[in-house]
Amino acid sequence: MPILARPAVVWTCVLYLLLVVGIGIWAARRTRDGRDFFIAGQSLGLVVTALATMSAAFSGFFFIGGPGLAYDIGLASLFICAPVSFTAGLLCWSVGKRLRLLSEVREVYTIPDAVLARYGSRRAAGLAAVAVLAGTVAYLGAQLQALGVVIESAFGTREIFGEASLAAAMALGLVVVLFYSVAGGMIAGVYTDLLQGTLMVAAAIGVFVAALRSGGGLAATSERISAHEGFGPSFLDPLGNVPVATAVGFFFIFAVGTLGQPHMLHKFYMLEDPRKLRWMPLVLGGSQTLCVLVWLGIGLAVPSLVAAGRLAPLADPDQAAPLFLLHFAPELLAGLVFAGILAAIMSTVDSFVNIGAAALVRDLPRALGWRLPSQLGWGRGAVAGIACAAAFLAYLWGDLIALLGTFAFSTFGAALAPALAVGLNWKRVPARAASASIATGLALNLALELFARQTWFPSWPRPPLPPGVLPGAVALAASFCVLFALSWASRGEEPLPADVAAVLDC
Repeated sequence: MPILARPAVVWTCVLYLLLVVGIGIWAARRTRDGRDFFIAGQSLGLVVTALATMSAAFSGFFFIGGPGLAYDIGLASLFICAPVSFTAGLLCWSVGKRLRLLSEVREVYTIPDAVLARYGSRRAAGLAAVAVLAGTVAYLGAQLQALGVVIESAFGTREIFGEASLAAAMALGLVVVLFYSVAGGMIAGVYTDLLQGTLMVAAAIGVFVAALRSGGGLAATSERISAHEGFGPSFLDPLGNVPVATAVGFFFIFAVGTLGQPHMLHKFYMLEDPRKLRWMPLVLGGSQTLCVLVWLGIGLAVPSLVAAGRLAPLADPDQAAPLFLLHFAPELLAGLVFAGILAAIMSTVDSFVNIGAAALVRDLPRALGWRLPSQLGWGRGAVAGIACAAAFLAYLWGDLIALLGTFAFSTFGAALAPALAVGLNWKRVPARAASASIATGLALNLALELFARQTWFPSWPRPPLPPGVLPGAVALAASFCVLFALSWASRGEEPLPADVAAVLDC
């Protein structure tokens, strides 16, 4: 579409990008030390924290990758979304509460900090930092890939750059992200989260209504999809287009694995008053539920439009959301949603580059017995390096955004969920069990996924997994098994410092 065919979309996104730059400048003035840079000075209210947590989870992976995955495999993709019905409460009350209380009794800024405080083991904390770095680069890659798709669609960069359009769009987005991430740290990120959360919650219902109208209603949309030979009735069957193991694996990863996502858990450190946590599931879960309407609405509308001959079959499923918004949504709504998606991606990128930078300049040196002289200065330098590495990965990935996001989510979940979710609620888990669990989940997920995808050595055998079984689900299950086996084999509870034991008793 020509760049000025829908000027409201272009100008809405331009105004948003200028607003992001303004947030970065404002946040830079409020960022005075590492505490401000990494946990926003621990000064956020309930609504800001809840919307920031939602934005960290529901970003480009969700708003661009979700409809693309729905177009590719049908409603089975919603097994990724289904856990939002209970994960908000599970996250807040089983892990978030104790993480926030740990930050009251110890200097805890990051997830590896919490692992060190709980287990007293620099090995466990160092392994957690490595897991955070690995997952951060992968998840950032998914966000930057989605950012490139949005900029390319909203600004029409293909007219200017041709086949290099996606790479150019990603580079442009990366420049803006690096500016406010390096300048403002987490303060910039959470207030961009607030902007994005407000935009997307407001726009989600409008997008859903527009999606249903484009197909003549839910019944007509479903009938059209079912009658089309390219989709068929199986598209609407929750288990129709994927093996049962894949659907169950999606649910398992995105339900239990949520408990190990540092970009979400990190937000709990920023809450000013931990007593407000009892209300957070209501705000977090409610906003997540509304945002699912974007995935569902566009995921149904685009196949229906293709079946009706009003839209050409998609060569790239990740174009589903941008094409629908540009061609079938009201122009102002499309502009607001594009701005919201940009906000979602950039705020999540900011969260990731900062937790990755913290792992690199704070957590790993501490685990090795080193201490850098200026965490703020080194942190800002690490942000740029991590973001560039993630952009390189995104450019080379060559697959759906949702699949790269699932790989990253699995990396975090398999490595960190057992040690955090179980270890913060059961005193019997020893440090060696936590270390082994983190190492098992991280190594197994990376090995299974990379060996399954590698093309450099065609003669190498593929991982011996049954058809449809997700590597991340296997790694997450193995990580839990290792943690429980070693904990039960231990001779009893390891003594804990009094302040940490008091937190676990709460």
